[in-house]
Amino acid sequence: MTRLDLFYTALAPAIWGSSYIVTTSLLPGQSPLLVALLRALPAGLILLLLTRQLPPLTWVPKLLVLATLNFSLFWTLLFVSAYRLPGGVAATLGAAQPLLVVFFSAYALQTPIRPSALMAAALSIFGVALLVLTPAARLDLWGVLAGIGGAASMAAGVVLSRKWQPPVPPLTFTAWQLTAGGLLLIPFAAPSLGDISALRGANLIGLAYMSLIGGALTYILWFRGLARIEPAKVSLLGVLSPLTAVILGWSILSEDLTLTQLVGAGLALFSLWLGQTNLSLKRRSPA
Repeated sequence: MTRLDLFYTALAPAIWGSSYIVTTSLLPGQSPLLVALLRALPAGLILLLLTRQLPPLTWVPKLLVLATLNFSLFWTLLFVSAYRLPGGVAATLGAAQPLLVVFFSAYALQTPIRPSALMAAALSIFGVALLVLTPAARLDLWGVLAGIGGAASMAAGVVLSRKWQPPVPPLTFTAWQLTAGGLLLIPFAAPSLGDISALRGANLIGLAYMSLIGGALTYILWFRGLARIEPAKVSLLGVLSPLTAVILGWSILSEDLTLTQLVGAGLALFSLWLGQTNLSLKRRSPA
């Protein structure tokens, strides 16, 4: 792993931080299943046309699992939580992902559970909570369950994407998963397909951004990073997503930036540094 690998991988969650503002501003009131489908399938098909390589049949079962965890299930739950919860609550629930990755990695990859990894993951949750939660935040049961389920789905997808690495470039791997994820969503999103005709220019712009930039480009970088960096390190980069969301809210929507949020941002960045530094030291230490 190099610093450049870490930088490229970090671009993905930083860009994902714009998802909440795009969803609420350009895609309000849309079906979560329909939005997830239109985000995944067009991007996957475009990448397939570029790569012109289909997966071997032996890889199809693993691809279906990965596509479900990384896209079909995760994106559906993500949009459910985004529509039913304030952005702060949804982001805080999503921040549980690094903690789940630590335990999933221990089970699937036989990675030792390091105290530094647990501390970094816990600090990231606390930092994100300070960064984005407000006293007026309301809770919705289905939104909370969707947020927790989405964090668990992505955590499992992160670990299994590292465990199952096909001998193809990240571009091809991303094309396979996005296409499979979109195809898996079609039966569930079918009742909402009639709503496509009601989409307006702003909706289409939002979908194009979420699909091509927030989908295809970012996941190429994400899967590239997962092939080179430990899952526990990669998952901690997720704190950049709510941090970007807060910065965009402050700069674009003129939202207030409080001292508590600044402290939360500092803790979130410290957790990221702690995870990267301490995990690296542990890995280099003699057994």
